[in-house]
Amino acid sequence: MRKIRIQKIFYLIALVALGACNNEDQNPPPVDPGSEVAVNRWIQEVMDQVYFWLDDMRTPVAETSAPEDYFESLLFRPTDRFSAIYPDYQELINSLNGVTLESGYEFILFRESQNSDNVIAEITYIKKNSPAESAGLRRGDIIRTINGQQMTADNFQEVLDDISSTHTVNFLRFNEEAEIFEDQGEVELDAIQLAEDPNFLDTIYTVDDQKIGYVVYHFFAPGPGSGSTAYDQEMDAIFAKFKAESINHLIVDFRYNGGGFVSSAVNLASLIAPGVTQNDIFSKTKYNSFLSGFDDFQNVQTPFRTKAQNLGNILSGNRVYILTSSRTASASELIINGLRPYMDVFLIGDVTTGKNVGSIPFEDEENPQNTYGILPIVTQSANSQDESDYTNGFTPNITAREVEERLKPFGDINELLLRTAIAEITGQSPSDRINKLSRSDLGSTLDHKVRTGRMIENIKFEKN
Repeated sequence: MRKIRIQKIFYLIALVALGACNNEDQNPPPVDPGSEVAVNRWIQEVMDQVYFWLDDMRTPVAETSAPEDYFESLLFRPTDRFSAIYPDYQELINSLNGVTLESGYEFILFRESQNSDNVIAEITYIKKNSPAESAGLRRGDIIRTINGQQMTADNFQEVLDDISSTHTVNFLRFNEEAEIFEDQGEVELDAIQLAEDPNFLDTIYTVDDQKIGYVVYHFFAPGPGSGSTAYDQEMDAIFAKFKAESINHLIVDFRYNGGGFVSSAVNLASLIAPGVTQNDIFSKTKYNSFLSGFDDFQNVQTPFRTKAQNLGNILSGNRVYILTSSRTASASELIINGLRPYMDVFLIGDVTTGKNVGSIPFEDEENPQNTYGILPIVTQSANSQDESDYTNGFTPNITAREVEERLKPFGDINELLLRTAIAEITGQSPSDRINKLSRSDLGSTLDHKVRTGRMIENIKFEKN
């Protein structure tokens, strides 16, 4: 992580501007380090230096307010949709690296029928080495109750709170031969501290003489803990295999990828963009009016990396296919935008979230009694051609929403998004007739992940 020291020159400016104020105003008396006032003064100090919308920051509520309320009062809403505060900095960092207390499954919520208030959950994926995997749950299973309680439009948010500890689920599974859902009974799921590997699936298909590499990547993290690059190395190995097998098409599945660390986005983009090296620009970064006064924060450019596993010019038509959903955000969109000056980026799925701004996690290193962590918006990104206007999301070249069909396993060539991409590559429409479902997405467990909607910059500020 790159470290940058900044001098707090705004204090000097404040001393000149407020020369008539008394010394007590300029040097407030010390407070209990465990108090809310201490936390809120730290929040204000950080925000006064790094908040991207510094010139539009709001007037705060009282210093004695709860830190969550104090932080929220400063934010430039509704423009700022993403700044957040967390009561435990270490849990924040763990979550960004995919380490959380859970049972290891994600799902999307729907009304049971158009005329019912009952809510059901369809499992979207199961995590490796998790209690959910051990219990035999699969993508496409339907959860009817949690801890014996039927979810409804009014209570499902409260019921979902139960899945962070040991709980039971009653679920159904689709019988392909009988074409009906069958009751699978109830299973108990423990909650464990699980380190999720974002490299979910990779495979190579040969269809009509076309060799297609497919990789499913759920979030951007270099590794499971501080200093680890295990996940980035796994991705390197995947692309080394793709390159050795001479694929001529690449499909990258970001449908559930809500973002993560910029460093891993740079790593992945450096594997895809044709023949790029550290001499080519991946992205440009803009800071607020205060930080932009320092040389280190002017004309900031992030280069690609020189990677031996880079696919070079083997992709047909210099095109990459990216599968998206409304939950594709932040670092995923950074890759879409960063690759566009170098190749044809063909999107299949739904309109993405639309987040071109990034965060840096902050902790109070001087006060061990302050456990809070904050993720304020600090940066705005653009690609090498200074293109940055995608706050309304990227519109797909082909629209395909997986909620319109019963979910099939990841990697199944009849799964909607993958099927659509393969059809586009081969020019042949799928032969199977698929029954379309009429249902609305009410939300997902992914919406509550700390990493969702995050683009985490690899910079650490140090006081000087």
